[in-house]
Amino acid sequence: MRYGENPHQKAAFYREYLSAEPSVSNAVQLQGKELSYNNILDTDSAFETVKEYDETAVVIIKHNNPCGVAVSSVGLADAYRKARDCDPVSAFGGVVGFNRVVDEETARELVPIFLEVIIAPGFDPKASRSSRKKGSPNPENAASFFGFRRGGYDFRKVVGGLLLQERDLAGSPWTSGKW
Repeated sequence: MRYGENPHQKAAFYREYLSAEPSVSNAVQLQGKELSYNNILDTDSAFETVKEYDETAVVIIKHNNPCGVAVSSVGLADAYRKARDCDPVSAFGGVVGFNRVVDEETARELVPIFLEVIIAPGFDPKASRSSRKKGSPNPENAASFFGFRRGGYDFRKVVGGLLLQERDLAGSPWTSGKW
C-alpha cells in the first residue's frame, strides 16, 4: 500500500482466503497509483453501499462518509449527477461506487473533477478509452456479480482485541439472486 491512514504510517492489505464475492478485496485495478489505507476503506464503503440497491445506484464517499447517494430509473449518468450534486465540494477527491457497468456517457461525466477511486462491476470498452484519454483517475473493476458465494466474516480491531461476526447479508439483492 502507498501508506496508512497518514503518510508516515506503513500499512498492508490482506485478503480473505477464497472470497469470491465482488468486493474491493478482489477488484482489479485498471490504472492509477497504488492505493492507500484510506482509499481501501472509502472504496469498500462505496461498493458495499451501492450493493444494497436493486435500482441503478451511485454513491460518493469522502473520508468514509457518504457525501452523495442517488438512484435513477433514467440511467447511470443521471444517478451519478444526482449523487455528485448532493455535495459537489466534498465529491472532489472522493471515491465513487457504481452498481452497474460504467458506460461512455457516465465516464464523460466523471472527467471534470478529481476522483481518488472509481469502483464498478465493469467498464464498457468505450468508457475505459474515453476516461483514460481524458485523465480519469484510478478506476477499479470488481469481478463478475454472478455466481459468487455468500457469507464471510466481519473483523474489527479494537485495542487489545479483535471482534468477529458473520456478515449481515439479510435482504441484500446481491444474496437473493436478483443479480
